[in-house]
Amino acid sequence: MKLFSLFAISDEQAMWRVQMQDDPEAFAVLVERWEGPIQNLCTRMLGDAHRGEDLAQEAFAKVFARRKDYVVAGKFSTFLWRVALNLCYDELRKRNRRRETPLENEFADDADFASDDLTPDLSLAREENATGVRNALMKMSETYRSVLILRHYEGLKFREIGDVLGIPEGTVKSRMAEGLSQLARLLESAELREQRAAPARIEPRKEILVL
Repeated sequence: MKLFSLFAISDEQAMWRVQMQDDPEAFAVLVERWEGPIQNLCTRMLGDAHRGEDLAQEAFAKVFARRKDYVVAGKFSTFLWRVALNLCYDELRKRNRRRETPLENEFADDADFASDDLTPDLSLAREENATGVRNALMKMSETYRSVLILRHYEGLKFREIGDVLGIPEGTVKSRMAEGLSQLARLLESAELREQRAAPARIEPRKEILVL
């Protein structure tokens, strides 16, 4: 089957060809479709665009290596999200052992970054807000961070997130509510720190005109 015709088949059909026939063209189609979203997920989970790119490549390598484990009845995307998240969890655990600090402001091609259509002031404000959210996310536990990222950045439904994480939909909603609450508190705390650190505004001295 030609590569151009493979683009017309579903993810599940393409993965079936990979699983049963070791079809490199079908696998190339899956990488083409999912490389961006998986790289974005890894970058947001780790706070590091370069390491996120590395983990995305590892995720696809692992999917191919574990192609025989794929359950045809399930969605390919669920299988792929789960593999990528597990790699992120492993990386975060390694960081915790090494006490590494994730890089900040390393998000490439982030949807929250300002677009070219915005004025410079609005562009800067949106970028600062996006940076604040990303920094706050990195302070949250992976339990809540993963739910927020899958829901708000990747657009998954609660049921789909539950399938990826292997938890009930009700648990996903509970984690979502708690995650949003934590995020709001972290953003508020960061804003207060910025206000306290900002230098006090000095009013210009008025000159007295003597007639």
